Amino acid sequence: MADSRFFATAGPFSLGELARIAGAEIGGEAGSASRVYRGVAPLDVAGAKDISFFDNKRYSDAFSASRAGACIVRPDAVTRAPAGMALLVTADPYLGYAKVASAYHPPVALRPGISVRATVDPSARLGDGCQVDAGAVIGAASEVGENCHIGPNVVIGPGVRLGNGCAIRAGASLACCLVGSRVLIHPGARIGQDGFGFATGPKGHVKVPQLGRVVIGDDVEIGANTTIDRGAGPDTIIGDGTQIDNLVQIGHNVVLGKGCVVVAQVGISGSTKVGDYVVIGGQAGFTGHLSIGNKVRIAAQSGVMRDVAEGETIGGSPATSMREWLRRVAVIDRLARKDKGT
Repeated sequence: MADSRFFATAGPFSLGELARIAGAEIGGEAGSASRVYRGVAPLDVAGAKDISFFDNKRYSDAFSASRAGACIVRPDAVTRAPAGMALLVTADPYLGYAKVASAYHPPVALRPGISVRATVDPSARLGDGCQVDAGAVIGAASEVGENCHIGPNVVIGPGVRLGNGCAIRAGASLACCLVGSRVLIHPGARIGQDGFGFATGPKGHVKVPQLGRVVIGDDVEIGANTTIDRGAGPDTIIGDGTQIDNLVQIGHNVVLGKGCVVVAQVGISGSTKVGDYVVIGGQAGFTGHLSIGNKVRIAAQSGVMRDVAEGETIGGSPATSMREWLRRVAVIDRLARKDKGT
């Protein structure tokens, strides 16, 4: 069970209710719709009153030995379930688990009001139902939509605009940006600071004013200590539904399309255009001014130095097609073994 000191808890729920929440069918010999479950738990620690999920063959042994009262599974796992385990059967167990876990642990309800230790400029506008915590600073002419949570020590710079239902966690700072609705920004993120732009002359480096903005769509999540530079003239744009992990650096004028997934420690250099539904593995790096097509998949630690066509899967450094990269790895491995005389 999740620690109630940190997470809101709801339930219990019956198996029938959980089936409706998960979009699943009840299965298994013990699948009584009226049977009640208290919460979610991993396969290896779940008990008779818990529900778990099985979606990865690596955990087959844990599934077979699990004492969970119920489990969310694919149809092909039904016959392998332990005796006495109720089943919720769906084509996507992880999605079903996400819905069930969210039902047991809903977001903490807002406590509308402005802390006496927050600083809100008189010209700022806040929508109804907002919670503004101690130490937060909301600058002149900024706009915060309805039902937003501005966490402790957050800085919302002058003119910044937030849509409805946003949550800005502790210590984040936002400047020169327009943010859509239902955006979650985790602690320590820095949005809208100067891009890395300068001209080099005979007397050294001369800073180029960064005159663009950051424009963030709806339903975006931005991880802790991620930085997104504002544009130099054109805007930096983050598309609707994009999910950005912790410790990501996005340079000025970058465009990320809709529904992208950017994993931790990725660095995207300035003026790179990334299409819709692109997946970028951890620690991948991009040179600037690239064009990445829709639905591209980029392996972790890739060094992307060329444009990538729609639908490609690439890896390695410099990044190439996945097939070519794996071939190169295999050749190097054979040469290494040959050199060792094996």
